Amino acid sequence: MVTLKGEQIYLRALEQSDLDFLYSLENNTEVWEVSGTVTPYSKDVLQLYLDSAHRDIYDVKQLRLVICSKDHKAVGLIDVFDFDPNHNRAGIGIIVLDEGQRNKGIGSEAITLLCNYLFNVLGLKQIYANILEENSPSLHLFKKLGFQEIGVKKDWVRFKDTYKNEVLLQKINY
Repeated sequence: MVTLKGEQIYLRALEQSDLDFLYSLENNTEVWEVSGTVTPYSKDVLQLYLDSAHRDIYDVKQLRLVICSKDHKAVGLIDVFDFDPNHNRAGIGIIVLDEGQRNKGIGSEAITLLCNYLFNVLGLKQIYANILEENSPSLHLFKKLGFQEIGVKKDWVRFKDTYKNEVLLQKINY
């Protein structure tokens, strides 16, 4: 049986009560580099996003889930993007916003739960992740979970006046 509940955390759909959490995350300039964001989001725009978050992954080709601790506190987000049901693949990304919650197994558990869902419920053949080459903790995490490095995109991400390499990792469901 596939479940989105682990030992430390569970994954759930976005809810209207997540507006302030989304607002703080999307407007945190420290994460813009990895999210590709270049402008702030208003609460009105984020509310419109929340209003449409119920749409089916087959329709919008993406899914955003909230990572919650056992005490029901939102600690991060995990995303499915570029969902391609024809080729049975999708990209995933994760952020644990509270630095005090990092390196405690939350990311590992969230990625494992999501991969299980994507492989066993949606029937995907492969999942990939794009991670900045300098982000060694994330590279280590994904490799530990069975993702293999398949390439480096040179000067792929521009942030401010710098270009950075991005590593492409892939996990295939055999």
